[in-house]
Amino acid sequence: MDKEKKKRSPLVRGVLVALSLVTAWHIFASFLWIAPHSPMREIPTQRALSAYMIPFFGQSWSVFAPEPINGSYTFQVRAVVDEGEAGLVETEWVDATAVELSMIQYNLFPPRGGLQASQVASEHKREHDALTDDHQVIAELNYFEGDWEARLSEKMASYGEEDLVDDYMVKEHQATAYATQVALAVWGDNVVRVQYQVSRQNVIPFEQRHDPDAEQPAPQIVSTGWRGLAENPGQSNEAFRETFLRVYEGMN
Repeated sequence: MDKEKKKRSPLVRGVLVALSLVTAWHIFASFLWIAPHSPMREIPTQRALSAYMIPFFGQSWSVFAPEPINGSYTFQVRAVVDEGEAGLVETEWVDATAVELSMIQYNLFPPRGGLQASQVASEHKREHDALTDDHQVIAELNYFEGDWEARLSEKMASYGEEDLVDDYMVKEHQATAYATQVALAVWGDNVVRVQYQVSRQNVIPFEQRHDPDAEQPAPQIVSTGWRGLAENPGQSNEAFRETFLRVYEGMN
């Protein structure tokens, strides 16, 4: 006699349906993310898709020809700290990229958090390079008092190309918010303003790979002025400090 199939409870069926939907969404989102840009990416907005994929699931074909990755990015941070009677003190630069990369080197299960600084640096440089020369001059100036982001955006927009300015200001805020977290983690809560520096250094050109005298090209540096602190809703400075500071102190 055949055994009667045991029916799954409504709870089990509900969990299976939910898991199936999540799996289907993840496969669909991953397909949109790694595929060439197309109108399909607007089904979920580009911002929503990026928020889901970065930093945990981001991937691309950029490790392959014809345009493999051929350079590395660096994100450095320094700050002005209120030392009380000693007044405002300017710190040395901290290489946030080196700190994060140390978390993924020689690690069989590297955390995705070890790629944040490089990601922020590459996205910021891309939008900065798209600006006009006039806009880039403004970006090098100091903006840290009051609603500095609004004033910086307004000043840059006065030179035209508002779409470029809007795109850049998104990455400006992202970079400043990340620099703020690094500064608060390393120098504590008395940080009053921050400055970050993004750079890219290309590898030795492929055609020179056998030349013993070949030298790596000089870094392409993006300098910005001092900025006020920036924070995003829901971020945990304490959790960031616990992880970042532990690794940073272990390197020194």
